[in-house]
Amino acid sequence: MIVVTGEIEFHPEDAWPAMAAALKMMEETAKEDGCIVYRFYSDIVNPRRFRVYEEWRDEAALAAHFDTPHMKVFREKTGKLRVLERRLVKMKATDVTPL
Repeated sequence: MIVVTGEIEFHPEDAWPAMAAALKMMEETAKEDGCIVYRFYSDIVNPRRFRVYEEWRDEAALAAHFDTPHMKVFREKTGKLRVLERRLVKMKATDVTPL
């Protein structure tokens, strides 16, 4: 399993447009083969900061995600917004057990 996580912080005036783009992206990505979880969460202390959390079956599913039409639309929409900070990481989870 591949996990992608991190944060993106937008300029205060761009938080709502970012949220609208993220919602559409979540809806479309959830339909993708190999997508286990795909979510954006707004920070309750700083609502313009979004926590990104994704789980993918494998590298191939994640790679295919980057080439989807909805990813292109998302990049176009968020590319017009002011990003103050962006930190995302990808991890391979090889030993996954319930707590």
